[in-house]
Amino acid sequence: MQDPMARAIPDRLQSPFARALRSWETILLVVLLAVCLTNSFLSPYFLNAWNLSDATFNFTEKALIAFAMAMLIIAGDIDLSVASIIALASTAMGLVMTMGAGVPVIVLTGIVTGLICGAINGVLVAGLGLPSIVVTIGTMSLFRGVAFVVLGDKAFTGYPKEFAYFGQGYVWWVISFELVLFAVAAVIYWALLHRTGFGRAVYAIGNNATAARFSGIRVDRVRFVLFLLTGMMSGIAAVCLTSRLGSTRPSIATGWELEIVTMVVLGGVNILGGSGRITGVVLAALIMGMVTFGFGLLNVPGIVMSIFLGLLLIGTIAIPLLLRRR
Repeated sequence: MQDPMARAIPDRLQSPFARALRSWETILLVVLLAVCLTNSFLSPYFLNAWNLSDATFNFTEKALIAFAMAMLIIAGDIDLSVASIIALASTAMGLVMTMGAGVPVIVLTGIVTGLICGAINGVLVAGLGLPSIVVTIGTMSLFRGVAFVVLGDKAFTGYPKEFAYFGQGYVWWVISFELVLFAVAAVIYWALLHRTGFGRAVYAIGNNATAARFSGIRVDRVRFVLFLLTGMMSGIAAVCLTSRLGSTRPSIATGWELEIVTMVVLGGVNILGGSGRITGVVLAALIMGMVTFGFGLLNVPGIVMSIFLGLLLIGTIAIPLLLRRR
């Protein structure tokens, strides 16, 4: 019989191996392996190298935004306008393209447009103190509405051939440019969140913004920078997506908000702020990409994928809360 006076060993006193086995990232790794194993049994085409390379396009662009979104949610905020920023940035790129701009100007236009949109969100939230969820729901409609006003039911096409490299090019063999960009961004955001004073400030704000302010952290500045990063990554994603599609429509990236937030929450980031890791977001992106690819190989309708994402988002938020209550 267990001694009633016995106490559990605190996590900080356990071995690193024991902590790793109990981590959310380990669970995600097991799920990823299970998804890949299941897909390999269900479809003989899953393990083809070129097919797997094409599967990376299912998550790389969304994951680029998810890295910045993870930091924003850890700090206690959220940005639901990211997909609309993509639409507006893509529209801006189409406009400068029709004016005869070259590839560098087109790319720079997309990134700068993302930064401007992020700055607008940051000023409204960090500067004026408005709730981020309310602000970004408003700018979600605003940014996409501007894209619809400019384009209507038309589309921008005819991008330069060199521009296609960002969304369709390969660095080496089956390694696409987008996959390399995803890996580089993952390392940068991991270092920024887990190895810098800025990252520590993000965690502090997410746990208690008032205490962080009294401890000398410039809370409003950090929150503004986080919205800038989210806008910038949305602009970069817009460059990749527009390049991959070869055209711009105002409906581009519709519904990506749900998928990006699901990716972040599935990665172990607390939707209420204060905790989370970039490694979890990387694994969650891979899981969602492989699941989407597997559904595609099995000709599963898109509406089923939408239902799956909705259930996944509810489950990843509800299950940890229910377990903590027990």
